Amino acid sequence: MPGSAPPDYVVVGHIAKDVRPAYPTSRRSEIGPQVGPELDVGPGGYTLGGTVTYAGLTARRLGLTVGILTSAGPDLDVASALPGIEAVVVPAPATTTFENLYDAGHRRQYLRAVAAPILPEHVPAAWRDAPIVHFGPLAQEFGPEILDAFPGSRLRGLTPQGWLRRWDADGLVRRVEPPLLAGALARLDAVILSEEDVGGDWHTLQRYAAATQILVVTQGARGATLCKRGSCAAYPAFPAVEVDPTGAGDVFAAAFLIRLSQTGDPGEATIFANCAASFAVEGPGTSTLPSLGQVLARLATRK
Repeated sequence: MPGSAPPDYVVVGHIAKDVRPAYPTSRRSEIGPQVGPELDVGPGGYTLGGTVTYAGLTARRLGLTVGILTSAGPDLDVASALPGIEAVVVPAPATTTFENLYDAGHRRQYLRAVAAPILPEHVPAAWRDAPIVHFGPLAQEFGPEILDAFPGSRLRGLTPQGWLRRWDADGLVRRVEPPLLAGALARLDAVILSEEDVGGDWHTLQRYAAATQILVVTQGARGATLCKRGSCAAYPAFPAVEVDPTGAGDVFAAAFLIRLSQTGDPGEATIFANCAASFAVEGPGTSTLPSLGQVLARLATRK
């Protein structure tokens, strides 16, 4: 059961199992390092994914106490999978599961299972005053109503990827723009998403920037663009040897929200987040998530 004091950082969203595609060794260079057996964490051949995994572990590495509100099936022991993180798990028949299939360099993503909805009543009473709350939907598991479940939080951020996807009867995932997003933007302190989440459509991103206080658009090796009340500025990435970019956006988001809460400076928070994300891409999965000391040391090299 959660304690009487809230964690420093709460993340809300489904934890995910990402099915490891069984490609032959000859094709591994085509689809990336995520197919290596060293990333298996279960007998079914999967890796842990989802914002709660990457953002939660990042916040922990940066020295914060962390709580996650998620849903999973009996096939996943969340507490063992995320040591050092307080987890409230809504029971479900199965854990949210994604599968990525590659053909001639193109990816098709399938949603193979979906855990239970996360509702406002699932939020522990003590967590309603958590200083930082990060909403990270993966598969429409909650709507904007959950924003009201944290009335005492000082900083509320959203990575809306899970609100920007739908899937058909076969599980094939497609990108959409849901009506629910427009009504939620003005109620948040910061929104962080990738350029790819909207298919590179900057007209859509400009609308989002006009509707929210702070919008940050991550752009991979090019860094990130920070929009504050509609005025945008680019921040370059830190040099890194990319091994696996999976989860880098969630690492960025966690680092950004944490630094923003500490300094109140969105520009400084963007630089800090770019630096943290540069570590995340340098190894498979969560293996190279940085400590605070590592981030500060790399930041010092740019000054």
